[in-house]
Amino acid sequence: MIEVKENGFIELEQFKAVKKERPVNEKYPRRKTRVLNVGGVPMGGNSPISVQTMTKTKTHDIKATVDQIHRVAEVGADIVRVTVNTLEAAEAIAEIVKQTKTPIVADIHFNYTFALKSILGGVAGVRINPGNIGKRERIEKVLRAAKERGIPIRIGVNSGSLEKDILEKHGYPTDEALFESAMRHVEIAHDCGFEDIAVSVKSTSVPLMISAYRLIAERTDIPLHLGVTEAGTQRVGTIKSAIGIGTLLAEGIGDTIRVSLTDEPEKEIEVGKEILRSLGLSQRNVEIISCPTCGRLDVDLFSIVNQLEERTKHIRKPVKVSILGCAVNGPGEAADADIGIAASKGKGLLFRKGIAIRHVLEADIVDELYKEIMEFVPEEFN
Repeated sequence: MIEVKENGFIELEQFKAVKKERPVNEKYPRRKTRVLNVGGVPMGGNSPISVQTMTKTKTHDIKATVDQIHRVAEVGADIVRVTVNTLEAAEAIAEIVKQTKTPIVADIHFNYTFALKSILGGVAGVRINPGNIGKRERIEKVLRAAKERGIPIRIGVNSGSLEKDILEKHGYPTDEALFESAMRHVEIAHDCGFEDIAVSVKSTSVPLMISAYRLIAERTDIPLHLGVTEAGTQRVGTIKSAIGIGTLLAEGIGDTIRVSLTDEPEKEIEVGKEILRSLGLSQRNVEIISCPTCGRLDVDLFSIVNQLEERTKHIRKPVKVSILGCAVNGPGEAADADIGIAASKGKGLLFRKGIAIRHVLEADIVDELYKEIMEFVPEEFN
């Protein structure tokens, strides 16, 4: 039973000798796939699951596009996709690649010649949509060019742009229709001796997207790019993406993800990273755990959490931080984190690796936690 004193302090002596042995975090068993190299970022096999986004500028505006790529790289983007939908965009892509360090993937629809220009411009990969790229010989030209440069291609199938004959066969977009569209173009690639392929089978329907990816996962060893296409605004899109992408990741399916939001690309990266973190699949950033609050709350937890989240969002260090606002679950959660605060009546008890260290006044909680985070050395660095 946790005792809270009249002065608001949780008794330090209750925790001084307590150190929990935290179990090793066992990740979800990953589906075995081939491994691709996207501009130095490995995809597939046992490689970390990468987080992607797509620029939302006009690609021909080189400065705006480069600036946006730099911003998403700062918040943790591993790969950035750029639309190449005009001749001006195709002519700009080489300069964009030159001015950025993050791997750039050219997104191609309709005009295969833009893919060829992008490959010559030095992109790290190409995404083509088989539903609108056209004749087989056009696809073969892109495959040959990619093979010469040693870059992978993602075959990106969408339920909204399936080939006419496949739609006529199945009647409407189904999981088998998405699978058939993807495999038709995988076979073309294989006929050309091209193996560096990733696949996506996206839909706005979460159940359809999940079912289609399961088919690919069951029947192939191709790396998979996960996403719910056109997921919506931040609120709705986050929920749909978390359910769709999260369900598959929990089954060991998926090698790279993109959260599609009607919002800034930085938001897509933040949501994608949170999905991975929630499943224990990413430990590259500070993870903040905080309670939903209730009538037992005696500190301004909203302000504390928001301030700390803002101050730590650029820190690339795997640290689990718990901030709980009362003595019910607070001490247990705080002691289970790398760094934690169990707050009560304007004060808090600070924990480090399961050991209660000292009391902290509410006004000093953010500063003290930030200092602890900066000084914390993850076990993998010891």
